[in-house]
Formats: sequence, structure tokens, C-alpha cells
Amino acid sequence: MAIRIRRRDFITLLGGAAAWPLAAKAQQPAMPVIGVLAPVSQNEELLGGFRQGLKQAGFVEGENVSISYQFAENEIDRLPALADNLARRRVAVIAAMGRAAAFAAKAATATIPIVFVAGEDPVRLGLVASLARPGSNLTGINFFQTEVSTKRLQLLRELVPTVTRVAVLVDPANKTVTETILREVESAARAISLQIQVLNASNGPEIGVAFATFERERPDALFVSGGPLFTARRVQLATLAARHMVPLTSGNRQITEAGGLMSYGANLTDVYRQVGIYAGRILKGEKPADLPVVQSTTATTNFMGTSMVSAGNPTVGPTARP
Repeated sequence: MAIRIRRRDFITLLGGAAAWPLAAKAQQPAMPVIGVLAPVSQNEELLGGFRQGLKQAGFVEGENVSISYQFAENEIDRLPALADNLARRRVAVIAAMGRAAAFAAKAATATIPIVFVAGEDPVRLGLVASLARPGSNLTGINFFQTEVSTKRLQLLRELVPTVTRVAVLVDPANKTVTETILREVESAARAISLQIQVLNASNGPEIGVAFATFERERPDALFVSGGPLFTARRVQLATLAARHMVPLTSGNRQITEAGGLMSYGANLTDVYRQVGIYAGRILKGEKPADLPVVQSTTATTNFMGTSMVSAGNPTVGPTARP
């Protein structure tokens, strides 16, 4: 028997069918959002490490997690507003890359989980109650940025035995890191009979001014402090060091790869990978208070473009020599 469908009913049926995919999509839960908060734009190598860690935890950007990048472009005073923005959006996790970002995130929220990267002891800084049990909405990775300064200076002396005067470049805006590094470097320098000259720079032009003093001071080597500014200005640093024929040592492999002589410190790509893993574990339901702070001991050794992962070894690379 033939079935007759009126035109009006047929149009109604088609309209309902077309709405089914939209209704199904509307019922799907929204992807969780991770806020990445940092003083400067993070390069793709570090962000790649972060995404790798997320992937290890079962999350892929654009597939089952979204990432909101909030960079202060070395205007540290902008970090609190950027952190407040993430808190208002109620992101699932904040990944705070650096001490200043961690404090900005902590001030912005007491409920949203925060995974931080810190180059200093986070207990001494007041970010967490203890390394084993952070006890709040914060946990993260401590990569011993300042604690290895003494070893880095000793390695420089071994690599360039003729060094007697060392210029130490620090960022006064990064107060805590600067104070700790200067204390350790000055102590180590006295022990091996090195003279130290402290140079301050908080932006690109000031780095240029610091190097201009080399024309009259003629230091035998340059010791670059840690911090996001010098990572961001690594090409400028390496270029000026080569121009002045001054061996450059830092704690950052990326500065070495840009043309510095040597670096000694944590493998930051691996540090960011561990941040990604922790962020993923939190998305799965674990609490920051129950995740112990990771103390990274992995370093990268690099010489003339060849690299390997090791523990406690320097990163060595090409530069102009005096």
C-alpha cells in the first residue's frame, strides 16, 4: 500500500533531521582549557616539550584539550592582569612558567590548580608548604637554576684557564634570582681567585649598553644569569659576545645553541614536558596538593651541534674565543 506524506510534513521531517547533528554537538562536553602564563613568549621547543607531556598524559591540543597562551612580553607588571583573566575564564589548570608567573597565578586564584616552573626552592619562596606535599592548589617543577651557578663558574674556569675577570649579567627586575645568583657567584669567585663585575639589564637596549662597557673594561668572560629575558634575547647575547670575542656561559642550552660557549643547567624542554604531564594528571582528577614538587636533575650536553641528555653535565657549544 502506498504511503502519502504531505509536503508540509516532509519539510518538517527534513528540518528535524538537520537539527540532530547540531543537538548532538551541543550535548558534547566542552574541551577543558589550560592557561599557559609566562613573562615572555615561549619558543616552540619548550612548548613542544609541554605538549609532549600532555600527550603522555592522554591529551592533545585541539582534540581533547584547548590551550590559552598568555604572555606578558617581558612586561612583568602585566602578569597579574593576565592571571586574573585566566581565573575569570575558570580554566581547568594554569601552567605558570617562572617565579613571577607562579606568584601572579597564586594571587589570582586559590581554587584553580596551578602547575609552576621555578628555578629556586619553592618552599623558601613560599609557593608551597613542602616539596612532598604542597598542600594547596599549587605544585610544579624545581629545576635548580640558581643552585648550579657555582658549578657553572668552575666549569668556565676549567674550560678557559686564562680567565681572571668575569662580567656577570643579571636582570634586576628578576630580583630573587639575581640576589641568589650574585651571592653564590661572588662566593665561588673568591674561592678560585676570579674578579667579578656586575652588569644590569632588563631589556634589549640595556643589554646593548652593558656590552658597550666591554670596550673599556675588557672582561675575560661573560656569565649570564638565568631568567626569561635572557632566554628571549639569546641571539642578541650570542651575537654581541662573538663581536666582542668574549666567551659566554649561561644556564640555558638555547643560548649556547645561539652561539654561546657553554651552558650548565637543567634541560628546560624536559622540565616543560613534566609540567605537561602534571597538567594532564590534574585534568584526570588528581589534586595539586597530592602531587609532590618534582626536582629536575636532567641536563643537556651539547658540543658543536651534537647533544645528549645526561645528569650533571655541562652544555658546551661554539663561540668566538679571545
